Amino acid sequence: MAITMVNPGGLPEIDVYRQVSIASGSKLVFVAGQVAWDADGVTVGEGDLAAQVEQCYLNVGTALSGAGGSFDDVAKLTVYVVDWTPDKMPLLLEGITRASARLGVTPVPPATLLGVAALDVPAHLVEVEATAVID
Repeated sequence: MAITMVNPGGLPEIDVYRQVSIASGSKLVFVAGQVAWDADGVTVGEGDLAAQVEQCYLNVGTALSGAGGSFDDVAKLTVYVVDWTPDKMPLLLEGITRASARLGVTPVPPATLLGVAALDVPAHLVEVEATAVID
């Protein structure tokens, strides 16, 4: 595997991600921000943050598979949430949990969560982008 996840001493251990990823692979993969579209470009889960998070993660998984990888190869995730407030965290985690179950993985690479005013279309509540390293 090209990615090793680490929680160095002196930094807090967070359940849903690791503080550092160490990449040793040879192929970099940059996945464009994925929104809650299905394969036909129809928004999944309109108004439902958990459903949209789930679809975004599934789309990232599909993109990674198309590049010959999986979530095991992800070195960094960035998650953009419209009008983010901390009370939305349970819905975000629910969507990640549901996607993890469907993908058969527990994605825990270093992650950045950013609140944004808007995304590409008003129906989209979340966008997830990934950087992966594949052997």
